[in-house]
Amino acid sequence: MVPVGNRPLLWHIMKLYAHYGHTDFILCLGYKGDVIKDYFRNYKWNTSDVTLQLNSKPNVTYHTHHDEEHWTVTMVDTGLETQTGGRLRRVLPYITDDTFLLTYGDGVTNSNINASVVFHHQQGGLATVTAVRPAARFGDLVVENNRVMAFKEKPKESSQFISGGFFVFHKSIGDYLTDDATVLEQSPMTRLAAEGKINAYQHTGFWQCMDTYREQQILEKLYVSGEAPWKVW
Repeated sequence: MVPVGNRPLLWHIMKLYAHYGHTDFILCLGYKGDVIKDYFRNYKWNTSDVTLQLNSKPNVTYHTHHDEEHWTVTMVDTGLETQTGGRLRRVLPYITDDTFLLTYGDGVTNSNINASVVFHHQQGGLATVTAVRPAARFGDLVVENNRVMAFKEKPKESSQFISGGFFVFHKSIGDYLTDDATVLEQSPMTRLAAEGKINAYQHTGFWQCMDTYREQQILEKLYVSGEAPWKVW
């Protein structure tokens, strides 16, 4: 719920999915889940011009229309201490399709969501992860015999791929989720890799997580300047 511009990061992520036609959302709630519930319950009220009749039968007229009016948002209390795999396990009963999308609430990208879905079906695996190259944070030292032979400024991006989230899963992922303590990125992903059932959709464009205040400021500056790469809508 940390804001970028005048909207929480969660909203930006949902707008990205909605741009590609995915507007049926399930939110895994935990700490401060009530804040998220209040945000969406009062969404129309807080984002619209309104007329309120203050009589014995108060009536509200909304004058503003939003693209978000066709969203469906299911909010599920998945516990305070539940791990990532456990949270997914708890919301599986609310998922009706065999294939579904999943991501974290702390990162944005300009990756083509639908292209990753097509890739997922082409590869025939059980899971697809969007592989990204994060921005490099440090410069490189070339050291020989304790002497610095060269200093290279930090490159724009790392040479290594990491998991950027924005997964595509088959619902049978539930077979790999045992309990609330299951960490999705540990045993389930390790097993899927060993079985050859997880594929990487490689995205070399923009991706940025927001784990620190510094990263929030990076996204804020991009958004208010009108140069946010993830704002594809």
